[in-house]
Amino acid sequence: MNRLTQKMSGAQISINPLLEPLGFIKVLEWIFSIFSFATCGGYSGKTSFNVSCPSTRTVSASFGYPFRLNTVQFTKSSPLVCNTTWDEFHLVGDYSPSSQFYVSVAVFAFLYCIGALALYIGYIHSYRESRKLPMIDFVVTIIFAFLWLVSASAWAKGLTDVKTSTDPAHIIDTLKANCTPNLCTPGEGPSMGSLNVSVVFGFLNLILWAGNAWFVYKETRLSDTPSELPPPQGPGNVPSPSSM
Repeated sequence: MNRLTQKMSGAQISINPLLEPLGFIKVLEWIFSIFSFATCGGYSGKTSFNVSCPSTRTVSASFGYPFRLNTVQFTKSSPLVCNTTWDEFHLVGDYSPSSQFYVSVAVFAFLYCIGALALYIGYIHSYRESRKLPMIDFVVTIIFAFLWLVSASAWAKGLTDVKTSTDPAHIIDTLKANCTPNLCTPGEGPSMGSLNVSVVFGFLNLILWAGNAWFVYKETRLSDTPSELPPPQGPGNVPSPSSM
């Protein structure tokens, strides 16, 4: 530990590691993690349907990250709709676990990339002389590749459910007690382009981290080729006087 501390005591700033796959891919991972949590965590949308009897009124609901839709209440311009008092009603479903897990992985990946890039730029000499640092980097990279696989898959499924729950036609189907085909019509649905992009970035991060694992592995001692050792000196391998 003391030897590692001594090696890390002097920084030697160099951007050369960023020109190598080890550092360049880490920069891409840093950028893609930003897009991942920004496109998901910063989302807000609105869904609505129209009620006609005979004047048309719009009933709408605004929602966003972390997509606890069951807490989102529809708003009406009046408690009376078609001369009938409608009970308060909400969207259906809680999809916060998958979205929050996805954003958490993106944020932790972002922070780890910052630390790794600082290590590459300032202490690449210590990194390559150490046995522990490349191995730690390799293990963490493998873990993040797995986390991206799980979180991106979970969020892709969660997004599909969010789309279904906020679809105006689906909402009307859930309100059959108050709505009839002639009374309620679908309104404007939410635009989910940024959420689709967030899923794409999740799987791109999976590819980046899985690919980067190979280049980090090459920095570890596991990839070292064993040196050729001389044959063991046994009774049958004792050199003859003439050869000496």
